[in-house]
Amino acid sequence: MTSNILEMRNITKTFPGVKALQDVSLEVKRGEIHAICGENGAGKSTLMKVLSGVYPAGSYEGEIHFEDEPVEFKNINDSESLGIVIIHQELALSPFLSIAENIFLGNERQKNGWIDWNATNLEAAALLARVGLRDNPITKITEIGVGKQQLVEIAKALSKRVKLLILDEPTAALNDEDSAHLLDLILQLKEQGITSIIISHKLNEIKRIADSVTIIRDGKTVETLEVAANTISEERIIKGMVGRDLDNRYPDHTPHIGEEVLRIEDWTVHHPTDHSRVVIHGANLNVRRGEIVGIAGLMGAGRTELAMSVFGRTYGSNITGKVFKDGKEIRTHSVSEAVKNGIAYATEDRKRYGLNLIDDIKRNVSGSALGKLATWGWVDANQEFVVAEGYRKSMNIKSPTVAAITGKLSGGNQQKVVLSKWMFADPDVLILDEPTRGIDVGAKYEIYTIINTLAAEGKGIIVISSELPELLGICDRIYTLSEGTITADVPRAEATPELLMQYMTQEKE
Repeated sequence: MTSNILEMRNITKTFPGVKALQDVSLEVKRGEIHAICGENGAGKSTLMKVLSGVYPAGSYEGEIHFEDEPVEFKNINDSESLGIVIIHQELALSPFLSIAENIFLGNERQKNGWIDWNATNLEAAALLARVGLRDNPITKITEIGVGKQQLVEIAKALSKRVKLLILDEPTAALNDEDSAHLLDLILQLKEQGITSIIISHKLNEIKRIADSVTIIRDGKTVETLEVAANTISEERIIKGMVGRDLDNRYPDHTPHIGEEVLRIEDWTVHHPTDHSRVVIHGANLNVRRGEIVGIAGLMGAGRTELAMSVFGRTYGSNITGKVFKDGKEIRTHSVSEAVKNGIAYATEDRKRYGLNLIDDIKRNVSGSALGKLATWGWVDANQEFVVAEGYRKSMNIKSPTVAAITGKLSGGNQQKVVLSKWMFADPDVLILDEPTRGIDVGAKYEIYTIINTLAAEGKGIIVISSELPELLGICDRIYTLSEGTITADVPRAEATPELLMQYMTQEKE
């Protein structure tokens, strides 16, 4: 028996017009945590879908050996029967079923042809205990947060007697506390003999838990590094991912700040259903042309709620306060009013609210400003194509055509489509909510460059981010938000992580 639990040899996978994988090889040792790194679109998820049978044998070239035996999977059930379980970035839980029902969905505990609910709930409780959850197994998925849902997915994998657990961006949507708990759990599973493959863009997490790191670039294996050999640094991984050194992760930014473009005064927002609860307390902020302004706050501080309430009152109730554009008070009571007055908002959840994933790039780009393409009420399809093609090239959207379905793009390229959509609308103020969430360092640099370009054109930019280094790296000023209250307005020259955190945790008086 070899020391490897998995060997993938010369895997090549082709889609129409695109070679997603080319002679990729991967070796994973028994009992290790093996990380896979690469830019968005490098082929990481495609490789794991080949391994798990999502892309069945015959749809790719190459060989897979698991536990020293050649294997060919026709579907995901084949791989799971051998103990290979994949947890996708988009969680596959049924929201209206209970935790226990989700864990054993398709793998029901039965007695005399009927589901044995006592056995189901008892086994589910034992599995939840293994992953550190104390919730009642009959609790519906809709009643627990994303962090706990991720743990339910792992409990579901354990119910299938998992030997090799594949986690695709497991902490992308989690806060710091939930992320730390999940990483600790992966380490505990390693102690129990379970091998894990983790795909992640968070290099600090990889350095913390991984034993080995394989880097994939442009559908090809670049190298595999051993953590124990002390050969791994974030800079080394980045160079392998993007093919070049990123001496500075943030592009140079020379401010060209002009007159005030947006001012919000005494902005108060109540919860959409619990009208007695105040979510935003008398917020005051302003943005000038050419200025990049950050909003920093812990989870639940009200950052997204503030942005959405300003953008067409898409969040909240009993909203009071005033919005001024170029010194004149404006109405933003609907999305159309906000857009008409030159305000745009790129949501943190691009898949749910920012894009139509089943439509093509062309229609997603044009969707925010169809009136610019209309003649006598009809959209000029040729001009629509020309506009989208221009953004595909200028934004470096990795797709052979603007007719490609947006949902098939990588996260970084989807985010570029979101930005293209709002750039086409030509707003004066652009609010970017977590603009680099879930995308790799190379794509992040491109997004930062786009933000700088927009600011240089005289746009007022507001950036909401959970990553303090990001705000410190790109912003001219940073507002801090704590429990729905703006606690400070910090110039870039004075901002430090420690100072921002002090204001972010400041309690209301």
